Amino acid sequence: MNNSDSSRQQCRAGLGLRRSFLSEIVDNPPAGVDFYEVAPENWMTIGGKTGKQFRAMTERCEFVCHGLSLSIGSSDALDEDFVFALKRFMAEHGIRFYSEHLSYCSHEGHLYDLMPMPFTEDAVKHVAGRIRRVQDILEHKIAIENISYYATPSREMSEIEFFNAVVEEADCNVLIDINNIYVNSVNHGYDAEEFLSKMPGNRIAYAHIAGHYVEAADFLVDTHGSAVIDPVWMLLNKAYDCFGVFPTLLERDFNLPPLAELLKEVETIRSVQRHAANGAT
Repeated sequence: MNNSDSSRQQCRAGLGLRRSFLSEIVDNPPAGVDFYEVAPENWMTIGGKTGKQFRAMTERCEFVCHGLSLSIGSSDALDEDFVFALKRFMAEHGIRFYSEHLSYCSHEGHLYDLMPMPFTEDAVKHVAGRIRRVQDILEHKIAIENISYYATPSREMSEIEFFNAVVEEADCNVLIDINNIYVNSVNHGYDAEEFLSKMPGNRIAYAHIAGHYVEAADFLVDTHGSAVIDPVWMLLNKAYDCFGVFPTLLERDFNLPPLAELLKEVETIRSVQRHAANGAT
């Protein structure tokens, strides 16, 4: 997914594809959804009716891949077999873009969670080298997502300094997660707009926006299981003000409402994009 100087091209709203509503849209994809996102791990080996439905969707609609299990920050060996399989999968379905989390999810075995990396110079060099290797295999730049986290194993620099150093060293693109910035700002006591303003806006490929769970006034859990709240929508608008409008995708991973409700939130993305593209304040 490429950035463009055209506001019309940047005003694009996406939705994470879930099997629960695949049958509902395969014959008539909603006109309001410009692109879909899938976790390739969940679709690479799918066959049968669901596999045929997925192929029908990729033949008609634009897709991007968002990885869950590459564990780009891990000390384990990089799973190059997976990356090569991913490359074949993307070629088969005409998918041209891949993103991953700046985190790890394995250490001598799968951890089943996205773990935060230490904010250190050594970690910058380690993960940036692995990102470059993935890009060499795929033969294109990937995007790295800023994650939500609840503790930091080691800190020589701030979160934003670490993120920017990795992106610069790896020469990769950015998947900016607006909800993660908001969740982290509450949990770790920093200013979300200030953090946002320091993101490498020229590298933004697209964005995620999602809901979260309020455990306490000062503790939010990034669940992707509820509707997006107003402060997160406002932060998205601020991001457009800072960097111009970029493609933005709604994430909803569980507690899925009827498709019509998801499409309303996708339309809200489009509305915020139009507002920003028209220069409104």
